Amino acid sequence: MKQRQDYFANRREAGRLLADAIEPLGLADPVVLALPRGGVPLGFELARRLKAPLDILLVRKIGAPGHEEYGIGALVDGAAPQIVIDERAASLTGADAAYIERETARQLAEIERRRAAYRTGDPIPLAGRNVVVVDDGIATGGTVKAALKALAKVGAASVTLAVPVAPRSALWQLEPLCGQIVCLSSPEPFYAVGAHYGDFAQTEDAEVIDLLAKARGRDALGAA
Repeated sequence: MKQRQDYFANRREAGRLLADAIEPLGLADPVVLALPRGGVPLGFELARRLKAPLDILLVRKIGAPGHEEYGIGALVDGAAPQIVIDERAASLTGADAAYIERETARQLAEIERRRAAYRTGDPIPLAGRNVVVVDDGIATGGTVKAALKALAKVGAASVTLAVPVAPRSALWQLEPLCGQIVCLSSPEPFYAVGAHYGDFAQTEDAEVIDLLAKARGRDALGAA
């Protein structure tokens, strides 16, 4: 678990600093997966440095019957979308197989809608690739945890989690779920991700669309 800095001017700078830490790892045939929206500016900088394709990783919570805010699992985007279910929570809340199937279909439709909105095209196949998952920071780690559990099923050569800032307690929970973690700062006590940025304004859809289009254009030129 590598650490270097605890304050960032903005997400793009944080992405460049993450690239400084990850580039020396020499990951072969990498793919960068950014959690939208905040992770995309960092992912763009990282993908540019690694000369890697950039994609987004959409995670949708599967809520309990009648209480959608209470998560019993998650659906994680990809060439073959993965479902992570907390069987105990599902049983306690009465979420049977039929309910989970219906809710999964609903969340999959939402993932497809968001992919269409971001104009990303088909997800990049991850089997055999060195995957780098990037976000602008971690508070509790719930979304990232679901993503890492799902990625364990896709046959990636390795999974590296890259974040500028996160609490140590969250990193300890996530460490067994990936090959390595590159985190630039894990302060204690931890208050909020935004406290470690000079500019932490919300990343808008337009910026996500622009950066993903630029990344695709760069990949096409590199392949030409």
